[in-house]
Amino acid sequence: MTAEHPLVAETIAAISTPPGEGAIALVRLSGADAIAVADRVFHGKQKPSVFGSHEQHLGEIRDGDRIIDQAVLSVHRAPHSYTGEDLVEISCHGGVLVTARVLESCLRCGARAARAGEFTERAFLNGKMDLTQAEAVMDLIRAQTDLALRSATEQLEGRLGAAISAIRDGLVDLLAQIEAAIDFPDEDLAPAQGEELRQRLAAVQAKIGDLLATAREGRILREGVRVVIYGATNAGKSSLLNRLLGYERTIVSEIPGTTRDTIEEVINLRGVPIRLLDTAGLRDTADELERAGIARTERSLERADLILHVIDGSAPCSPATVGRDSVEPETRELFLLNKSDLAEHADWRDTVALRISCVTDDGLNGLEEAILGRIGIQHLRPESSVAINARHRDCLLRAEEACARTAATLSENYSPEYAAVDLRTALEAVTDVVGAVSDDAILDSVFAQFCIGK
Repeated sequence: MTAEHPLVAETIAAISTPPGEGAIALVRLSGADAIAVADRVFHGKQKPSVFGSHEQHLGEIRDGDRIIDQAVLSVHRAPHSYTGEDLVEISCHGGVLVTARVLESCLRCGARAARAGEFTERAFLNGKMDLTQAEAVMDLIRAQTDLALRSATEQLEGRLGAAISAIRDGLVDLLAQIEAAIDFPDEDLAPAQGEELRQRLAAVQAKIGDLLATAREGRILREGVRVVIYGATNAGKSSLLNRLLGYERTIVSEIPGTTRDTIEEVINLRGVPIRLLDTAGLRDTADELERAGIARTERSLERADLILHVIDGSAPCSPATVGRDSVEPETRELFLLNKSDLAEHADWRDTVALRISCVTDDGLNGLEEAILGRIGIQHLRPESSVAINARHRDCLLRAEEACARTAATLSENYSPEYAAVDLRTALEAVTDVVGAVSDDAILDSVFAQFCIGK
């Protein structure tokens, strides 16, 4: 398509459905010769080259004279397709071997195998979507909860791109006015105009700050809240994981040190993805494998969004039981006294904690409420805000820093050339969010996360 992206001129093909057996599988082709390749592999009443756009036709996929499968083929003509190019979709039977044979036939007839994410990359390069929308496609595929799904849909519809465009327009207007002052130095900015510039810059900074404030929300929606189940051996950590999951995921035993590695599972807690990590119990041990597991526990605690500190409420309090200098819960720590179905030891009589039982499920509903309260579910509302990802955050932080330098320059009445340099830096950083980037490595990194065929 362009001199910068010569590979776009090639016709690509891939299986776009997950591997395995199913009723239907989809093989996709995109590029200038996609319809010509379809003419060679598809045999029906008419050739695909005479099909109307977005029509489906029944026929056979052949490799030479050999029939591979009966299939339905549709042609989506440029520019009205997902990629913006001529796009062909072949719906064949969903077996591993038959889909592989259909793809091989397409490759022999002139297409090449697509790279991961190359179909969506072409949609981006052909102006069908900006980079935030392309990333939203991946978020949509990976969404594990309704909240994550709705957030991805908002971004796919261009809501984040619109917010970035508003910031970019504000920076362009500021830069234009400052460069006018540079080009026409005799037209000094009056104090009122200078104050107006500072106010407009402050408005842009506020918009950048609003987006940066959604970074934690975005990470939670995409990756889940990191909740670490922590405590001494035999406190009931694995039992708690099993209860929260609703099935027996880990081995529960009275033998200390049963869990030696970190076990991670994801649950949907009222629309919020929760990444539960069951960790090795803390105690002094000579077992090398158990010590390695305890070291992983410590690392998990450092990265945790929330810690569920599980203690055996039927046992006496001891440094080994508590595992910390104090039993008072931290901001990101919930203190749980487990085994409430047994008599509580007197050491815990005045302790403020959640009482739970992994045997009777007593207190588990209250635990769910406490978890949601600690992570701030009220902030996870994709319909009212846009949630940025880590790449967006890095770009916006660069823009924020450049804007701060610009504000200092304007306040100190330095030469407008300095302000213009920093505003250009901010503008470039903001533009990078939606994909007008100069470094192909950034694009490669984004689209390499996609599956083949998307």
